Amino acid sequence: MRHSKHSHTLAVFAILTNLVTIVIRDRGLSSVICDISAIDLRHFREVSSGMSRKDRHRRQVALLIESSRKYGRELLRGIAFFAHTNSDWSLLHQEMTIDDPLPGWLNKEEVHGAIARVDYHNVGTIRELGIPCVDVLCRYQFEGIPQVETDDRLVSELAFEHLWERGFRRFAFCGYQHAHYSEARLGFFRKLVADMNCPLSIYETPGDRESPLSIVEESGMVDVNSTFEWLSQLTPPTGLFVCNDIRGQQVLNSCRQLGFTVPDDISVIGVDDDDAICRLSAPPLSSVRPDAETIGYRAAEILEAMMVGEAAPAGTVYVPPEGVVQRLSTQVAAVEDPEVARVHRFIREHACDGITVHDLTKITSLSRRQLERRFRRHLHRTLKEEITATQIDRVKQLLKETNMPLEQIVRSTGYQHPETLSAVFKREVGITPGRYRQQVKTRESR
Repeated sequence: MRHSKHSHTLAVFAILTNLVTIVIRDRGLSSVICDISAIDLRHFREVSSGMSRKDRHRRQVALLIESSRKYGRELLRGIAFFAHTNSDWSLLHQEMTIDDPLPGWLNKEEVHGAIARVDYHNVGTIRELGIPCVDVLCRYQFEGIPQVETDDRLVSELAFEHLWERGFRRFAFCGYQHAHYSEARLGFFRKLVADMNCPLSIYETPGDRESPLSIVEESGMVDVNSTFEWLSQLTPPTGLFVCNDIRGQQVLNSCRQLGFTVPDDISVIGVDDDDAICRLSAPPLSSVRPDAETIGYRAAEILEAMMVGEAAPAGTVYVPPEGVVQRLSTQVAAVEDPEVARVHRFIREHACDGITVHDLTKITSLSRRQLERRFRRHLHRTLKEEITATQIDRVKQLLKETNMPLEQIVRSTGYQHPETLSAVFKREVGITPGRYRQQVKTRESR
């Protein structure tokens, strides 16, 4: 009976754990990993003396990863998915930032392995534990500690191609000195620009190689005057690749104060697709989205193999990024013709107000025929096609990001009747607005 009673208690605890996880996800906080079973089971041992030997000997894995950034939270999600589907791990984690000292419980718990953001300030303590460890920071290489990292070559290629496809032939890069990811992305981006024989302007905020990453990144907030001076020397239109979203927001703030029009004068793309930072930026920041969840999963696979006695992989395991998430900071086609650029910007800003081609002729000194000819030469479509494309992009965004009914979307995108919008949407996209929303929701729920 005693064993049965404890088994029943554990079953109830497991159900409650799952219920809490569901509640977290339903509140839109699925990115926050709270593995209650990992933490609370340590205290639960006091009342579980009747547990089976297998339950008492679950391997405990320390996750020394920040939950303050989207990248860190997705690493945790990937690790949690592996742990709950492929292992009998008990996960130990507490809320932390990227440069926080290691938690005090690390030396008190029986820990069998760790996945960590390994740096010089914590590698000594981790080595003293004498346990397998996988590094997901990859700032420095440490003997015997395998690494799993975003493929920065592919990140840089995606950023370059995104800017190139929008017509940019002048480029710039802004990053931080001594931030490993910034230096890697600059190296790859510089080669891509050179291969196309295009000009490249570079600025890196000075820093100390020994400084924690958070200090390196914060330096961009105070390095305002030098950033202003560099930005003011750029010739519009310029495609600007920033080393991450934090730097992107800093640069966009500077562009706004200098009076640059983004994305027309300077188009900016970052890395990490941190939704909070990207949407706090003005305008919202386009970004390359890394596959941090897969990085976390692969790190967990490697750690599992190491804990059962297999050799660690030689070298760094690189995971390709998922793609580019476009927002307003790159929603432009770069053109040298100032009249065409002005009309194109007006379309982007007012297409959803219900403007017509006739309205466009009022803001230019060109005749309608001249405007049509020059617009098609630079952008390879007519004025009417550009208005429609801008409206449909907005419809897609509202279908994806809101629960607005079609009748409300009609009023927000320059159309008069739902039937007209539905017909145009199906002609341009190939499916109805309702079907598009359904497909988007299905992909996001996977």
